[in-house]
Amino acid sequence: MAQVVRNQGRVLPDDDSADLREIGFRSLDFSELALRVEDETGEELNFDAPGLRRIATVGDVLDFLAELQRQ
Repeated sequence: MAQVVRNQGRVLPDDDSADLREIGFRSLDFSELALRVEDETGEELNFDAPGLRRIATVGDVLDFLAELQRQ
């Protein structure tokens, strides 16, 4: 996630409770992050739009990706 944010000239806050809107993390950034995770793991992540709507913080993104990898 830090690399995706860094590629756009921003810095990922150390605080997992940081609001995604405040750091400028958009849905396109999430898509890029998901693709990177898929490349790293060699597995496709299957997620639905309702699950994405509840994501509001850096920690939510990390928790969501960890949950997807456990499935």
